[in-house]
Amino acid sequence: MTGAAIEANGLGLTYGRRRRRTALNDCSFRLPAGRICALVGPNGAGKSTLLSLAAGLLRPTEGSVRVLGGTPAEARTRIAYVAQDKPLYPQLTVADTLWAGAELNPGNWDRAAADRIAAPLPRDARVKSLSGGQRTRLALAFALGKRPELMLLDEPMSDLDPLARHQLMGVLMAEAAEHGTTIVMSSHILTELEGACDYVLLVDGGRIRLGGESDDIVAAHALLTGRPGDLGPHTVVESRTTGRQLSALVRPEGPVDTAAWDVTAPSLEELLLAHLRSPDAPPMLTPSADTRKEVAAA
Repeated sequence: MTGAAIEANGLGLTYGRRRRRTALNDCSFRLPAGRICALVGPNGAGKSTLLSLAAGLLRPTEGSVRVLGGTPAEARTRIAYVAQDKPLYPQLTVADTLWAGAELNPGNWDRAAADRIAAPLPRDARVKSLSGGQRTRLALAFALGKRPELMLLDEPMSDLDPLARHQLMGVLMAEAAEHGTTIVMSSHILTELEGACDYVLLVDGGRIRLGGESDDIVAAHALLTGRPGDLGPHTVVESRTTGRQLSALVRPEGPVDTAAWDVTAPSLEELLLAHLRSPDAPPMLTPSADTRKEVAAA
């Protein structure tokens, strides 16, 4: 696949009649196709809202979002969406659910993939009798069986044990590698996302704070440690002083004085946590994520 899997321009959503609340505000970003994207941010930041808008389940109150080159409604048959509550028909059995998936997607149902993921589940068990982790496995089997071009996963691994998370994460990575599937996955488990995702969208306060290739975002930052001193001209994301030592996460603007500072590369987890602790830090989009770059190139 080429082009953008998701492109948002000035995307916003407010709700409520008497007391208006903002879920997303002026979000603009581009997610290239074929990426595995970590969607991260604190509770209430707008992650679920963003996924629901991309899936076509909500309509924006401002701006626009395009999915796979069209509107979310036009792309619906090419999208798989797994919500936090894993909505499945409780009265159906596991076998019935997989049969329904095949009937609802007659042209592109991948029975082998769905059966492989659902293999540990008892086929005659009703959905309402399954544990949370088992329902997650069945929901992912249903989603992957659809053979989507774009998978939108809202906290998909939250109710799985560590071994099951590792196994299913491996399945998702293999799916993306073999079929070029774009995956957007929200999660609070930053350590797992760091090894699996090559793209990051950090949402905070209803806005996109960071966006782009995870390697490029990490490379644009540095951890400086030394005696308290002038950090200019570098952009400071976060700084802390402990005793006689100062530690700062910065975006270097030119060479760093290595005589004054010890310089190390942050991990993605360290970087994301620092940005979450510093809501006033300036946002950053890499060129592939910046819709303004696309306009300028056109």
